[in-house]
Amino acid sequence: MSRALGLVLMTGLVIAIVLVALLVVILLGLSVRNVQQYQRGVVFRFGRLLPHIRQPGLRLIRPVGDHMERVSIQTEVLGVSPQGAITNDNVTVTVDAVVYFRVIDPVKALVNVSDYPSAVSQIAQTSLRSVIGRADLDTLLSDRDRINAELRTVMDAPTEDPWGVRVERVEIKDIALPQDMMRSMSKQAEAERERRARVIAADGEAQAARKLTSAAHTMADTPGALQLRLLQTVVDVAAEKNSTLVMPFPVELLRFFQQAADKTGVPASGGESVPVDAGPSREASSSRTERARARTRTARAVHAAPALDGSMADQQAATRTRAERRRLEREVWPDIPVTSGSVGA
Repeated sequence: MSRALGLVLMTGLVIAIVLVALLVVILLGLSVRNVQQYQRGVVFRFGRLLPHIRQPGLRLIRPVGDHMERVSIQTEVLGVSPQGAITNDNVTVTVDAVVYFRVIDPVKALVNVSDYPSAVSQIAQTSLRSVIGRADLDTLLSDRDRINAELRTVMDAPTEDPWGVRVERVEIKDIALPQDMMRSMSKQAEAERERRARVIAADGEAQAARKLTSAAHTMADTPGALQLRLLQTVVDVAAEKNSTLVMPFPVELLRFFQQAADKTGVPASGGESVPVDAGPSREASSSRTERARARTRTARAVHAAPALDGSMADQQAATRTRAERRRLEREVWPDIPVTSGSVGA
């Protein structure tokens, strides 16, 4: 009898130990919480917030009455849906953006706002419309950094201190314009490019004109530079294998004829001669003057002779001209026999 009673007591003791161990395991399972490195734990006891925030690792709480909320402190990315807005210069645009934010105060993020990601999204939409409405189209297209900084400042005011959420960065992704506005901007850009091209061409022509003026002054100061340039031009024209090559009459040859005419006393224009050197004898000077005048008349008669084209009138005029020429030659050179071949008719 006593033996059976001892066996029952032993069995009951084992069962009690097993139940206690099982209860301890269950209580430990309900009390231990694992907090990740990128998380922070906020504990509520019977609905009341405990002051201490649980750091990463295994943390114990009361199995009855305590509740832990884990809050991620990682940077989260939130895409803002396209928003239609009107700029300061009355242009309708559609803008979408992306927001980077993270929780800096887990207690405020849980207690002060029910769903902080949705709240941040709504704040981003309203702030985007507000900032775009204060900016004009040119600023919106050319100075996005300033627009992004202003957006971040506007969003930080209602989110950081009240909600414990810090907006780290805001980026405008795309700006959609109406089709007519895009065409107008394209025409404006094309006109601006054409204006710049004309300005560059005008500057080039002005610089070329200044260089040509400087080169002209240099050639005027150097007598041989003009001839070298003339020869270079002839070489360049000849290198192009042209069928016709125009050779300009050298200026130096004209100067040579002028100097020769001045020495002989006969002007280059064909006018009456003026004796240059007067000899000791007035008769010799008068004779030379008469001969020079005779040569001038001869030359004028030769140049005035018409070309023979086979007609009778032209032949008669040519015969009279040759007779007049022979008479003048006999007066100038009486001792020299004059033949029909002395001067080409």
